[in-house]
Amino acid sequence: MKIYPIASDSLGVRSLSVFIESRVNVFIDPSAALGPYRYGLPPKPPEIQALQKYKKEIRELANKADIFVISHYHYDHYDPDEDFYEGKVVYAKHWKDKINYSQKKRAYAFHEKFADKCELHYVDGKKYEIEGVKIKFSKPFPHGNERTRLGFVIMTTVDDGKTRVLHASDVEGPIVEEAAEYIITENPDIAIIDGPATYFLGYRFSQEDLKRSIKNLVKIAENVPKVILDHHLLRDLKYRDRLEEVYELDNILTFAEFNKEPINMLEAHRKDL
Repeated sequence: MKIYPIASDSLGVRSLSVFIESRVNVFIDPSAALGPYRYGLPPKPPEIQALQKYKKEIRELANKADIFVISHYHYDHYDPDEDFYEGKVVYAKHWKDKINYSQKKRAYAFHEKFADKCELHYVDGKKYEIEGVKIKFSKPFPHGNERTRLGFVIMTTVDDGKTRVLHASDVEGPIVEEAAEYIITENPDIAIIDGPATYFLGYRFSQEDLKRSIKNLVKIAENVPKVILDHHLLRDLKYRDRLEEVYELDNILTFAEFNKEPINMLEAHRKDL
């Protein structure tokens, strides 16, 4: 198995997109987007250029994908304007159960557009095996804490018998202890996790949420050999200081670091841009 972290906030765009190459090729959350406003400012030219770059790369890799996974219906995780889902297998978060109103509308539109054009499966809590590759989906977990209005996401585990990788999607921490326990219980070699949204600290993200996230991430990092932590967390210029206890461990990487590229937090630097 080869794991390719494609696009993320450490690479300059909002995304947690991963391409897994094995006996079947699995493309998880094949999309990217930009924050419409940050510091009261719209995206700047370097961000737009980065988005164009990664959108092109996603389209090229989509041709090689056998299976697409949509963990939830936010535009930085799926793009309804793309047509590369056609003729492919699509494993998606359920469009009716455990879903908030805005995502439900988007999921319905996706269903109407693609249900007859691809092999579309709603996979919350289900397991599959294709050519000896096991693909398992979690039950829905909150997109944030238990009171979130952002809906729910599903996690994906891909196991080819040699490597086991878990994509935790937008658990924002994880804040919720049950989500952290699920990640650990899956026993992955690599866990790809959306870190806490500390750039909202004191506004939509509380100190209590931060304490829970730190405790959960330390426990995960003590049990999982390699943790790729990115997305919401990398919108905060002080992310390493906020998670000092986590980064005392030596197995935490961003997408950029995993790819041996410079960290490029464009949205966090938008005022400077």
